[in-house]
Amino acid sequence: MIFKKNNLLFGLLLGLLVPALSLIVYYFFKFYPLYSLGDMFRAFHGNNRLVTAVTIPCLFVNIVIFTFYVNSHRDRSARGIFTATLLYGVAALLFKLIG
Repeated sequence: MIFKKNNLLFGLLLGLLVPALSLIVYYFFKFYPLYSLGDMFRAFHGNNRLVTAVTIPCLFVNIVIFTFYVNSHRDRSARGIFTATLLYGVAALLFKLIG
């Protein structure tokens, strides 16, 4: 089954979903109710400091779950989480360089 506890695809999905949820939580703590979610994303354009401020907590959450999976010897899932973390990190770096 795809969602076994030690599965590359499960780790990749987990690694992609957890930072997205973290971003939504960040929005509610920092921007809501004054700004919409769209306003927050528009603020990212041209504001590299804001991109960094949002990216760090999102990726930190992935580091925490990656560490948990490595320490519990679920290496395939940890590999997926690590891959997703790299994807997010590269995407944030490109967004900062292009935006």
